Amino acid sequence: MATKVLRAEVRTFLETEAGTYTPQVDSWLGGVDPDFSRRLGERGWLGMTWPKEYGGHERTAVERYAVTEELLAAGAPVAAHWIADRQSGPSLLRYGNEELKHTLLPRIAAGECFFVIGMSEADAGSDLAAIRTRAERDERGGWVLNGTKMWTSHAHLAHYAIVLTRTSPPGEGPRGRHQGLTQFVVDLSAPGVTVNPIRILDGGHHFNEVVFQDVALPAGMLLGEEGNGWHQVTAELAYERSGPERWLSTFQVLDLFARSLITRPNPAADAALGRLAARLLAIRQLSLRTAAAFDRGDLPDLPAAMVKDLGTTFEADLIDEVRRVTDVAPSLDAPSPLGRAMAMAQLHAPGYTLRGGTNEILRSIVAKGLALR
Repeated sequence: MATKVLRAEVRTFLETEAGTYTPQVDSWLGGVDPDFSRRLGERGWLGMTWPKEYGGHERTAVERYAVTEELLAAGAPVAAHWIADRQSGPSLLRYGNEELKHTLLPRIAAGECFFVIGMSEADAGSDLAAIRTRAERDERGGWVLNGTKMWTSHAHLAHYAIVLTRTSPPGEGPRGRHQGLTQFVVDLSAPGVTVNPIRILDGGHHFNEVVFQDVALPAGMLLGEEGNGWHQVTAELAYERSGPERWLSTFQVLDLFARSLITRPNPAADAALGRLAARLLAIRQLSLRTAAAFDRGDLPDLPAAMVKDLGTTFEADLIDEVRRVTDVAPSLDAPSPLGRAMAMAQLHAPGYTLRGGTNEILRSIVAKGLALR
């Protein structure tokens, strides 16, 4: 009942916000509006599951899921706070020292502090253990950071990054490469940090290259334990891969497609809509189960990988299916909202399988995990 009431509250809020933003495909990456994020924070819809002492609201993961699902389905501009609320905050809560938690978590929950992911690098995207970014101790007791991270969405707008680094050489054996990795919280305004844009096919800018050159890190910016970075980053990925954004990025296309059939019935299109709706509902159930697992205190890494794989495949298939059965031409300048949404979804599609792990890597994770059971 609480979740049902909460959904109604979010829908009422979105009705009052009508006209302040344009619903769009991939709104959790492309829809940046810091003021909108702050308004969500004012309503207690950021940091929902965190303890109150850190600015949270002690709601359930399923309640948070309901809020994010409604926002994504509406194409709302949630990109500014998305990473911080989804995974950086939970990582800080689990591994951060008290100073980091008390300083950063209330600001994230208020929609005033934004984070990015500092994992992938050139030649080390899906193979995170191959990263070359290094952090070395200095004479002050802190660290010096050097290296480059790629695909860091909205680093040009964010305040901090959680950066995976190598702090000691890899060990021996098949899992030795996972040793010697450490995470740090990095202030992106610090001297030595340079952010370079990476444009996508439609000319949009959310991807970036972030270069760290002799960046001084205080000792207190170490996240968790030195050398425990692999365990921490894989735990973080469970938050990144399991949410509704993994199958709702192209929901605007599906919504507009369904609405177009109200006045123009088409048997082939109706059948396509049925197939797509059935797949969406199945993926949603699996995604909801991961939210329930978080409420139990679990980190559902295998189900999360499955959600990401199935959701990414669905998002791309949706575009092709709709294009096959409609006479609406995809174009960013199309007079039809459906045509514009289809064009944007198609241009963003190459990134669907990259962000959060490629489908091939995810299937390998699932296969290995099932083999060990």
